[in-house]
Amino acid sequence: MTMQTMHIGLDDTDSPRKGCTTYVAALLVERLQRLKVRFIDYPNLIRLNPNVPWKTRGNGALCLRIQYNENCKHELKDIVIEAVEEQADLECKDTDSGIVFLEREKIPEEISVFSKRAITGIVNLKEALKLLKMFEGEAVGFKKGRGIIGGLAAIGETLQGDHTFEILAYRSPENRGSIRKIEEASIIKMNEATSPYTFSNIDKETGRVLIAPRGPDPILLGIRGEEPESVKKAFKIVQPLETVERWVIFRTNQGTDAHLKRVRQLKDVAPNNPIIVTGTVAANPKIVPRRHVIFPIKDENAQIDCAAYEPTGTLRKAARKLISGDHVEIYGGVQESSKRHPLTVNLEKIRVLKTARKIVYRNPFCPDCGKRLKSMGKNKGLRCKRCRSRYTGIGKVEVELKREIRKDLYITSPRSQRHLTKPSGRYGLEKHRTGSDKLISNWHHP
Repeated sequence: MTMQTMHIGLDDTDSPRKGCTTYVAALLVERLQRLKVRFIDYPNLIRLNPNVPWKTRGNGALCLRIQYNENCKHELKDIVIEAVEEQADLECKDTDSGIVFLEREKIPEEISVFSKRAITGIVNLKEALKLLKMFEGEAVGFKKGRGIIGGLAAIGETLQGDHTFEILAYRSPENRGSIRKIEEASIIKMNEATSPYTFSNIDKETGRVLIAPRGPDPILLGIRGEEPESVKKAFKIVQPLETVERWVIFRTNQGTDAHLKRVRQLKDVAPNNPIIVTGTVAANPKIVPRRHVIFPIKDENAQIDCAAYEPTGTLRKAARKLISGDHVEIYGGVQESSKRHPLTVNLEKIRVLKTARKIVYRNPFCPDCGKRLKSMGKNKGLRCKRCRSRYTGIGKVEVELKREIRKDLYITSPRSQRHLTKPSGRYGLEKHRTGSDKLISNWHHP
């Protein structure tokens, strides 16, 4: 019997009060296997541009890549549509779910480009529908159908470049909305046993556990890592204290900096875009209410503010130590200007490329006894309190202070990192995929 390839994209099924698109994908893994489909990849969890104003909670879209018996095509699509109708919070005014079906073995280059733009910038529904028509895809939109954009973008990102994995375990319905119950000692044990091949499990500064979300969604825990075997091993170490309904391993662009796009000049910085750009610190940083650190950077043509917010921890501490004249490379999302604030880059990382000299002017030391001289008043000269020597016609001398910051990369603390932010432990572990990887056995349950 002839087997056909299909890519199924899903997005925007959740709301701030309930739901999760990864959970819809997890349900579909079980339901589609009853049709004897073959998964040709792990479910793909693709995080899109985290700075778009209309983003969903984590701005993650899903793609299931399968081979199926052509006789069950209609039943297959019905199962997908029914799962979305059953799980999506369509009563929420901002939930505009979308499903995309694309029957192709190879993803067209135009769709891959669209996906890249959805991760690094702004795309719209008109573009998505045009591509679907061009390549004979099918879309099902609910309400405004904005989820079609994410569904197509998830299909277009095949993760040939750097990628990671995440195992997500889901709660039983009766436990959703309550405090998650996981043995904390087992999380610490897991982190020690699997590092650096899992990451962002615990915030070292605060001791806060990061594998368990805090919202009303059905996720009990999520463990991120370099390989499917790593996250599965970690999951076996962790001890949930409540029932796990199901779990699935996803392949994802999380922790890869996939959203950041280099901009050559500050004048090209645009709102709602994640960027990398270089410049010179134009003025010493200021601490504003709530302990946020703000400083401007400039180049030959423009100047822009940068903000390291209080929760960013180590990044904020580094930002405080910058001075006018430092040459830096900044990474972050661009916040639109408002009546109260100019266009601002909300920082995720700072790379210090070159430090400026920190100069202060102080009274010289006494030539006779070595104690620092004191001023006798404006234009009255200097005197030594120890040996009582007096000097006129000499002034302050230049003193260079040792800098508290050096050339290095400074990243926001794990508790404040976005899904896409590459943590420090992943540098050097980046990977590239040259073809289809064989799925490990038992990569999901049930």
